[in-house]
Amino acid sequence: MTSPLFARLFKWTIFIMALTGAAQMPIFKRYYIADIPGLGWLADFYLTNKIHYIFGAVLMFMALYLLIMFILAGKKYFRLSSSGLLRVVLYGAVIGTGALRVIKNLHSVTFDPFTVMLIDWTHLGFAMLLGVAAMYAFFRGRKPYLEKGVGMRL
Repeated sequence: MTSPLFARLFKWTIFIMALTGAAQMPIFKRYYIADIPGLGWLADFYLTNKIHYIFGAVLMFMALYLLIMFILAGKKYFRLSSSGLLRVVLYGAVIGTGALRVIKNLHSVTFDPFTVMLIDWTHLGFAMLLGVAAMYAFFRGRKPYLEKGVGMRL
């Protein structure tokens, strides 16, 4: 349904999102990973936050593109596998909670501390669940997102 270039760009986007998302926590400085030459930028919260936002926008564009392609063309020939459905739901949850985090960080928006904590922890939890689901699919033989539908045209 997509080109190999699109798939490669999607994987790089997810890798950069995971890396800069982990950099939002001060783990790279705390565990001296940022002291490795060339990785000092990982300790700069504001830089990694901006990179995370930029690639978040790229991820949202790619997800929307895939959704439109699936609805317009793929739905006739393919359906989501159970593994693919789980990952799509988790991607949706991560993107949705990520959008809430962006709204939370706007200057004109104020949430109470419990809501802020809830948004942060659900975003982190869904991202970790997505990582576990992706690793499970990878180690079980690269489970595809799509499968041919029974009785569907090819």
